[in-house]
Amino acid sequence: MTWYTYIARCRDDSLYTGITPDLQRREWLHNHKKGAKSLLGKLPVKIIYSEKFVNRILAAKREREIKRWKREKKLNLIRTHSLRSV
Repeated sequence: MTWYTYIARCRDDSLYTGITPDLQRREWLHNHKKGAKSLLGKLPVKIIYSEKFVNRILAAKREREIKRWKREKKLNLIRTHSLRSV
């Protein structure tokens, strides 16, 4: 099954990183208050970056890596890359 690591921009301009097998559904879930509770006061969100992986384990590993980054490094990733497959 294909999985994605994604970065979403929140209403307050913060960035949220997560994983999902379905990007459109995940964005819908976040925006309908069925996603991460940490986003409830930051809706709506828009997924602005994603990377494609062959399984959940690899997507989660990349999520952990990106979550440790500072904001500027995340923004640079968003600016310089489009959809990636791993």
